[in-house]
Amino acid sequence: MGLRRRSGDDASSAGATAAAAAAATKKKAGRAARKAGPATESMEADLARRTRQPLTASRAKRLIGVSKAVAPLLAPYALAAAGVLRARWDSYRAARLGVHPSQLSAYAGPGGALHARLSRVAEALSELESGAGAGSTETARTFAVETRPRLADLAVAVRAAEQMPTARRRTAYRAIGGELDRIETDLLTHLGIGT
Repeated sequence: MGLRRRSGDDASSAGATAAAAAAATKKKAGRAARKAGPATESMEADLARRTRQPLTASRAKRLIGVSKAVAPLLAPYALAAAGVLRARWDSYRAARLGVHPSQLSAYAGPGGALHARLSRVAEALSELESGAGAGSTETARTFAVETRPRLADLAVAVRAAEQMPTARRRTAYRAIGGELDRIETDLLTHLGIGT
């Protein structure tokens, strides 16, 4: 029985020792945090103070010197990145208009999208009229011949609307777009595509 008590006493004393060691470790960690706290705060305050410093002549000279050294190194990369971004932007705009990027300059301006639609409809009418299209019948050829003057009138209307004030121009473009929608629907019907 005496042995059992000693092993029990050893276990309780080992538990007390572990608890005391944990408390000591916690106390040391608290002291280290208190010591590091002011140092960290002072470093942050120092950084904030440096960034708020006014631009002095010596500081401006230093910044100019650094930029003179760094700019020639970064300029080729900046130009290459600008070229890539411009090419992507042009491709995006050309895809929205439905034209090749090389033709993008022909469809610039506020009426560019309508001009692009007019040219695509005119190309489709030419194919329909020449008999190269799938739905090339006598009725389709007649439609193409009768629609061509209307497309010319719409192109003139788009150019005229480009000179109007913004509100009137938008109204005119909506009307021209509606007329183009009707022509495109008729064209698809003559090509044998149901809408």
